[in-house]
Amino acid sequence: MGDEALVSGVSPSRVAALMAAEQVRFRKSHILSGELFAAGQQNWLYGAPSHWMRRWIGGWPLYLKEEARDYGVRFADVDGNEFVDFCLGDTGGMCGHGHPAIVEALARQARIGTSLMLPTADAQWVGEELVRRFGLPYWNLTTSASDANRACIRLSRMITGRPRVLVFSGCYHGSVEEAHVELVDGRVQMRNGLHPNAFPHEQLSRVIEFNDEAALEAALRPGDVACVLAEPAMTNYAMIPPRPGFLDALRRLTRETGTVLIIDETHTISSGPDGYARLHGLQPDMLVIGKAIAGGVPAAAFGLNRETTERVWQALPVVAPTVRQSAHAGFGGTLAGNALTVAAMRAVLSEVLTDSAFERMILLAGRMAGHIQAGIAHRALPWHAMQLGARVETLFMARVPRNADEVRRARNPALEALLHLYLMNRGVLITPFHNMMLCCPGTREEDVDRHNAVFDEWLAELCA
Repeated sequence: MGDEALVSGVSPSRVAALMAAEQVRFRKSHILSGELFAAGQQNWLYGAPSHWMRRWIGGWPLYLKEEARDYGVRFADVDGNEFVDFCLGDTGGMCGHGHPAIVEALARQARIGTSLMLPTADAQWVGEELVRRFGLPYWNLTTSASDANRACIRLSRMITGRPRVLVFSGCYHGSVEEAHVELVDGRVQMRNGLHPNAFPHEQLSRVIEFNDEAALEAALRPGDVACVLAEPAMTNYAMIPPRPGFLDALRRLTRETGTVLIIDETHTISSGPDGYARLHGLQPDMLVIGKAIAGGVPAAAFGLNRETTERVWQALPVVAPTVRQSAHAGFGGTLAGNALTVAAMRAVLSEVLTDSAFERMILLAGRMAGHIQAGIAHRALPWHAMQLGARVETLFMARVPRNADEVRRARNPALEALLHLYLMNRGVLITPFHNMMLCCPGTREEDVDRHNAVFDEWLAELCA
């Protein structure tokens, strides 16, 4: 390496050289996917059905080969490349691909009817199970976690009469306008250069760094914050765990200031079958769970504790069913709680994301995290592996970050991109947004070992 300065403990020129070689390898081995993506430019706004699909490193997304497989996490693309999947639809596929119970439930309900604007017997079972698992007594279904978060914000403003939503810098809560802000060098700005959309963020949003108890108290004491919308451990900027005592302070300060605490468990459900909040005794006023609970069918749910429910009912009374009423409360939709989704949810909660499944998933994630950490230590690299239940991330920084600012200052985009492409070129798929991996009930030891072997190869080449 000579006199070249190291970045994140590695040579930038070595990273660049490996990246150039991997780009060539990708182009040669994903020709048909490239042709399909080129054709997609004629139809799709950003070349694929969702603009998110262009986020994959390499130049274009993989196109799946349409063939049935045994249940698990393996698939092939149209070029014949085989993959083991640790992205799992960025948690939407947390049940794995093609679980027989989910397939049967979807087929059964599709023959009866998919969207009827009527509840089913499955719905009663699902409602009882949501209460049992997450400990909140009243629930409502939506089609996405974004919808659920927006509904919780609306209800919070309604019952508090306050305008602002407090979020943590680096957060992601779907297409929630109030959460599209971040702190950079202490200044509030739009995240990722997003257009402000004529939304008055300066009046309706408040953003602070995660794990900053003093900033949290200062932000809540004026009494103009309707709710705090938060993951109990941040997972969308990098995996940032709460420091000891921070969640206790969050719960205490929101109670003292009459602020609704909304916990978004869309990703932290990886902690266990009951989620992170219940596992750690957080007791939120509202809780959002999305993506994973319907086996990849678009779905989410939000729950309310009893006190919050009673305040909501005072503002939006429960009207006797003999009285015809408008269902329009500013949230929801005709597809929310549809029969197909509810059937899938019942299958997921009863037969897939079970206690025993989580126990195994977490063990497999530990196998992965331990191997990554051992490889890092062997080469004395200033990195670490983070595990949150069944979720694992490799972070190119020496210590566990306290907030998004620390992640931003330590982030190495070139190294992240190289890791993604190197793994993908060798049949291992991880979440495209950062170095996050997820184990599911269909993940096997050999799948984890496949990742570990490729990760070792990457380290050897990187540090040669």
